[in-house]
Amino acid sequence: MKKSVFAVSGMKCGHCKIMVENALKTVPGVVSADANLADADVTVEYDDSLVSPSQLKEAVDNSGRFELNL
Repeated sequence: MKKSVFAVSGMKCGHCKIMVENALKTVPGVVSADANLADADVTVEYDDSLVSPSQLKEAVDNSGRFELNL
C-alpha cells in the first residue's frame, strides 16, 4: 500500500470535494481518498501494484472540471 498527497486544481466547494473523492474511489486498487478543500489536495491510499499515479490523474481529470497534479 502507498499513501500519497496530490494537489487538485478546480476544487472549489463541498460538492467538488465529493466528486474528486468518488472519481478516485471507483479506480480498482484505491483503498481511500480524502480531499481537503482548504488545502486543494487529496490524500489517496492505494495498492501501487494495481494502480499508478497516472491512472489516478486520469480518473480525476476525466471526472469533469478538475485536474490532479502529479
